[in-house]
Amino acid sequence: MQTQYRLGIDAGGTFTDFILADREGRVRIVKALSTPQDPTLAIRNGLALIEEETGISPTEIVSNADLCINGTTVGLNALITHRGAKTGLIATAGHEDSIEIRLGHKEDGYRYDPEYPPATMLVPRYLRHGVRERVLSTGAVHTPLNEDDVRAACRHFLAEGVQSVAISFVWSVLHPDHERRAAEIVREMMPDVMLTVGSTLYPQVREYTRTSTAIVNAYLGPILAQYVEAVDRQFRAMGAKNPVRYFQSNGGLATGDLVAHQAVYAINSGPASAPQAALYLGQPYGEENVITVDMGGTSFDITLTWQGRANVSKNIDFLRYRIGIPMIQVETLGAGGGSIGWIDPMGLLQMGPQSAGSEPGPACYGRGGTQPTTTDANLVLGYLNPGGLVGGRLPLDVEKAREAIRTHLAEPLGLSVERAAYGMFTIVNTNMVNGIRRVSVERGYDPRDFVLNCAGGATGSHITALAREIGIRKVMISKLASGLCAYGQILSDVKYNYMAPAPIRLEGAAAASQLDALFAGLEVKGRADLTQDGFAEERIAIRRSLDMRYVGQVHECTVSVDPFEITEASLDRLKAAFHARHEELYTYSEPNSAVEVVNVESAIAGKVDRPNRMRLAPGKGADSAVKGLRPMIFAADGVSQETPVFDGAALGAGDTVRGPAVIEEVTTTLVIEPGWTAVLDEHGTYVVTAD
Repeated sequence: MQTQYRLGIDAGGTFTDFILADREGRVRIVKALSTPQDPTLAIRNGLALIEEETGISPTEIVSNADLCINGTTVGLNALITHRGAKTGLIATAGHEDSIEIRLGHKEDGYRYDPEYPPATMLVPRYLRHGVRERVLSTGAVHTPLNEDDVRAACRHFLAEGVQSVAISFVWSVLHPDHERRAAEIVREMMPDVMLTVGSTLYPQVREYTRTSTAIVNAYLGPILAQYVEAVDRQFRAMGAKNPVRYFQSNGGLATGDLVAHQAVYAINSGPASAPQAALYLGQPYGEENVITVDMGGTSFDITLTWQGRANVSKNIDFLRYRIGIPMIQVETLGAGGGSIGWIDPMGLLQMGPQSAGSEPGPACYGRGGTQPTTTDANLVLGYLNPGGLVGGRLPLDVEKAREAIRTHLAEPLGLSVERAAYGMFTIVNTNMVNGIRRVSVERGYDPRDFVLNCAGGATGSHITALAREIGIRKVMISKLASGLCAYGQILSDVKYNYMAPAPIRLEGAAAASQLDALFAGLEVKGRADLTQDGFAEERIAIRRSLDMRYVGQVHECTVSVDPFEITEASLDRLKAAFHARHEELYTYSEPNSAVEVVNVESAIAGKVDRPNRMRLAPGKGADSAVKGLRPMIFAADGVSQETPVFDGAALGAGDTVRGPAVIEEVTTTLVIEPGWTAVLDEHGTYVVTAD
């Protein structure tokens, strides 16, 4: 029997988004408040809302779904709040403190700031144990593994109640036998702990990065394992015929078992699906250069795709912890609907990064919040419906919003409430534009060459203002924008990354043969795993990357290439790709210098059938969708003007809305500023252009 549905669930800091698609092209979006204390409760609540709206029971949906996909912030929240598992580290003696030394400097941006505090160590010093062993950079054993040292570490960990253990030895990627034997001893003496082996999780050159990645994985593993087990159990009880898939930071899907043991891949899983949705929306228009901005209740996430490919980062400092595995490049700011306005010691108005979150939430939510937030400002400016959000299920209190702004900002600054609210709106927009510049201008891209794509429930109120400020003249806003990451999940493929160290200079037939054999071995393993996962050969796609540098350089850059047979003659093709990438990143290249590879990686994807696109009936003219007029403010003088409000549900394909205007969708509000025009296409996307 052919399955009928596909379900995507994206758990954010404030809301959990649900996208339900069927084979006829109908797509429904539902939002439920997130429940950090029990994330599965939000899933139950969201499925209950879907049943309330459609009459389709959770059991019917889940038992007739080909894929149920979950993007989660469980790992991210545990890392932010330092509430991971109690973790122990077994390292080469003398290298117990590499994670604290951090290559001798603080992360970029704070390197020369003497007052910037050190990062909190996920493994405290008393839980780091050195064992006598040593492998040289040639892969030769200098000092055999002292097994008694490993057993002593296990006894100490047992006494301290350690829940998870990371093992990372020097040069273990060239000779992993010591780590494997240490792992056998840990499993024998500590059968109940979760175990992370550095050379298995992240088989790449760079000891500090490998050790830090292993520790983060071990720290989050038990938390993710508990979450995965709870979600899987819940879906099995509802009759799921296929295993739940979880979204990974690398932009692909994986099974729960893999995510539980490779928890580090799930850290930033939510926003990592945005590029897939953005490219899908832009496909009918041939748009492959897209900047996607996602403003939720707590944060503002930015991703970029260039020529149809999302930017991928490796070896980055994420929340102050070095992580080596490939992750979709996401710039995250503390700028959301719940961002709190405050006055700094200089008497200047600031917005965020502190947030009211979902509890107590903005003052206008009426749940005990008293601090003025971005949502309160948007309500005072007239952008949001005083009758409430999410179809009226979340009522708003204008007077509480005005009082919060008046008390904390307007009166201390000597401004009217309206001018203070517009100041809040402007400053939070400036913060977001600075973030957009970081992923574009600072990485060599001109934002004017891109389309700006709207995601997240709060972004629609700011999207034309952001585009105007950054110089972008075309914006895409899907009717599903508030749940676009969940939508991206149901469009995504299964994806696994396979890595190997490759200290090889690109010279001669032997080097070419060695590289070709390395990639072939990785891809045989990848194809076998995806075949076991149910994918036919023709549904498997491969993308390769190499960490490369000029001989003598300290750092390398990642070069992405399509698969091809590597022969001595084709080494020039790899060199040319490296020279071009080096010039893109650093504005120069050295074609006459020798080039070497450090690591290689194959990203192997199993292509998943995509649901049909949404189809809208032709519209009857935008005027028929006008709900009424509302006073709104579009300038710093705080003077309002009567502005038409359109019912998004009443608009059809081809309908045109000229600004100033507001379009109210069930789960988001779109502010079309003066000088912009929105046209709704047949696939449910508003294409907004500057006049």
